[in-house]
Amino acid sequence: MSKSTPKKKVSKQTVNKTTKVTTIKKGTVNKAKKAAVKSNVQELRTTEKSSKYNHLEKMTTMQILRNMNKEDKTVPRAVEKELPSIEKLIQAAFVKMKKGGRLFYIGAGTSGRLGVVDASECPPTFGVPFNLVIGLIAGGDKAIRKAVEFAEDNPEQGWNDLLKHNINKKDVLIGIAASGSTPYVEGALKLAKKAGVTTGCIVCNKGSKVAAAAKYPIEIVVGPEFVTGSTRLKSGTAQKLVLNMISTGLMIKLGRVKGNKMVDMTPTNNKLIARGTKMIMDELRVAEEKAKTLLAKYGNVRKAVQAFKSLDLRK
Repeated sequence: MSKSTPKKKVSKQTVNKTTKVTTIKKGTVNKAKKAAVKSNVQELRTTEKSSKYNHLEKMTTMQILRNMNKEDKTVPRAVEKELPSIEKLIQAAFVKMKKGGRLFYIGAGTSGRLGVVDASECPPTFGVPFNLVIGLIAGGDKAIRKAVEFAEDNPEQGWNDLLKHNINKKDVLIGIAASGSTPYVEGALKLAKKAGVTTGCIVCNKGSKVAAAAKYPIEIVVGPEFVTGSTRLKSGTAQKLVLNMISTGLMIKLGRVKGNKMVDMTPTNNKLIARGTKMIMDELRVAEEKAKTLLAKYGNVRKAVQAFKSLDLRK
């Protein structure tokens, strides 16, 4: 009869060592996974990828111009891919604004400045009140001319700035952030969504935090910038094109354009007075002096034409 092999006793120390080794291995794997995720996130941020060009300082002026122009030509195609997303945001914003809601833009740096520019151009162009389209920038109005350090890093300040304008569920908020990771913008969108505000965004990377925080994200991926990371270039151009579409599309749908004319524009300079006068001349078939008098009296083309027709001022 064969003797059974005696079982080896495993000491507590050995077990502890084995457990420790296993834990270390798991920790190493987790760290590797986190590093891989972080690497993938960086990979997704095309705005941070290295430029397709190198030794820019050695290029001639014409080489710089041609290469920049070559890159700029890709922007409209990138915007075209997102037209369905832009349409959805405009439609959602129109529903709110038709019922008296306002449109807010919020951003930091170049993105914030572009929003402020688009908002500030709506009153003179379309004759709307100054508080209908509002642009906010991290750091306040002083940041339009001079960068305010770390202003974009506060995730609560964006919402605080919006509250100063009594933003509510009747309104629309569009966050603008090329990277899609700006805390100032992300935080504002999250809190706005909780408050029932319709939210959208314009970013230049796929799968960003800002896009995730918005109900109607617009992701315009323009690829690496000519100067690595300088998102005021192609990204800024893309954002400006989309902002043009949003504000112009909304104003047309809200009845602020007739035919193809800015009939509600505010004639605040000689150029606009001349343009308005020409519109009235073409519409009413009257002489220049008569058209200019009507414009001065009624304040814009629409009111001048309506008054002339209703009162039969030809007599």
